Amino acid sequence: MISQQAILDAFNFRHACKTFDPARKIAEADFRFILETGRLSPSSFGYEPWRFLVIQDMALREKLLGVTWGGKGQFPTASHVVAILARGEDMRSGSEYTERFMREVKHFPEDVIARRNAVYKTFQESDFQLQEPRALFDWSCRQAYIALANMMTAAALIGIDSCPIEGFGQAGAEGILAEAGLLEDGHFGLAVMVAFGYRVDPQPTKTRQTLELVTRWV
Repeated sequence: MISQQAILDAFNFRHACKTFDPARKIAEADFRFILETGRLSPSSFGYEPWRFLVIQDMALREKLLGVTWGGKGQFPTASHVVAILARGEDMRSGSEYTERFMREVKHFPEDVIARRNAVYKTFQESDFQLQEPRALFDWSCRQAYIALANMMTAAALIGIDSCPIEGFGQAGAEGILAEAGLLEDGHFGLAVMVAFGYRVDPQPTKTRQTLELVTRWV
């Protein structure tokens, strides 16, 4: 097993890299490893509401750059850019997606599906009050951020830099992706983007609150 110190070293290595070395490209095997850690990430009820859209088309990056103020240095220089998409209405209890998922991915028997549907419906409508479309989409986005974090940590563990990007106009970015046919007829929205590559500038000093300030034991 990897040592605790090696994991902490990776967390200290990782920072929001603003500019990458455009001459250095991530090896295919390494990037597939990063994507695999996203695929293996946990999600609420195990429904995997994400899609990892790897944007290597520089013309598409350039279009997105017009509405992505947080990617000015990253988009032109990153080896790989990933737009993490999240499902909206597909995550509604009883949807075609969740029904198919339980049968074809989870291979649940019908009695288990019926019980899960009852619990899932209560969770959405009562426990978390996800009736509104925006609330449901935001809930899916929270699952997408789990995959985001795992991919960035995995990248750091093998010496690859990353930068999460929230600095974009959502309507504009989704419009560009939709025009390119990448939101699959409205089944997905844009949760967050992330760039990967190799740094060119020295890493800034990492500053964080102390563990004592962010932790409370009860």
